[in-house]
Amino acid sequence: MTWIRRTLLLALLAYAAPALAQERFVAPEARGTIVVASTTSTEQSGLFGRILPLFTQQTGIAVRVVALGTGQALDVGRRGDADVVFVHDRAAEERFVAEGAGGPRHHVMYNDFVIAGPSADPAKLAGLRDSTEALRRIAAAKAPFISRGDRSGTHAAELRLWQAADVDPATGRGQWYREIGQGMGPALNTAAAQDAYLLADRGTWLSFRNRQGLTVLVEGDTRLFNQYGVMLVNPQRHPHVKAAEGQRFVDWILSPAGQAAIASYKINGEQLFFPNAAQPESAS
Repeated sequence: MTWIRRTLLLALLAYAAPALAQERFVAPEARGTIVVASTTSTEQSGLFGRILPLFTQQTGIAVRVVALGTGQALDVGRRGDADVVFVHDRAAEERFVAEGAGGPRHHVMYNDFVIAGPSADPAKLAGLRDSTEALRRIAAAKAPFISRGDRSGTHAAELRLWQAADVDPATGRGQWYREIGQGMGPALNTAAAQDAYLLADRGTWLSFRNRQGLTVLVEGDTRLFNQYGVMLVNPQRHPHVKAAEGQRFVDWILSPAGQAAIASYKINGEQLFFPNAAQPESAS
């Protein structure tokens, strides 16, 4: 290569480098990336891995998921650090809307919670359908119980069940009642390692591989119903929220295409989530 060609090449590279660096920096926003604050159950169950590529393919909008407990995900929305929230604690979601942080709230899908525990079942739960009686037996036996303790939708549901059972698990804190402050996957791993009981969402349970001696012991109680909702973060409160792109995500996930994508996600032939966007919001 002659010195003239080398000089021209270096000049071209020097000119192009800033442009290339700028493209790497702005490309995600320029192509319509949105942030969805959601739950560990939607992420760790594999649902997002199934449906988000379909959304991006159909709309050209990429999605970055921030997977946290529902309480934390709603806080992310309150701060305006997400465009959409997709969570599963209806009471907390309705407070979010009432505060003006986002909305309206829409039903998306449901599944249920299960109480799982060691196959030896020292608290004798097998065969029960009453989840509150199951918790009373766990407390009476002082059998190890793993709580997520992370303000998630699952944690909120667990606390409601303890209240309905008229049991204060705090009396066993640090002994048989063990809070880990982590998501569903780590909670399942901890329960498997410690031969402990826990409340789990069925989606993550079905996708969980490290079950060891854990088995589902209590299911089918109406108290274990698990509804998910979706909301756009309020762009009037946070002008940087990508309202148009975020609304396209909300509209898509409520549409026949989005609902079909949710229904099609199965593990070993078993459906993990059941779409119900058509259900009236007044229904539970």
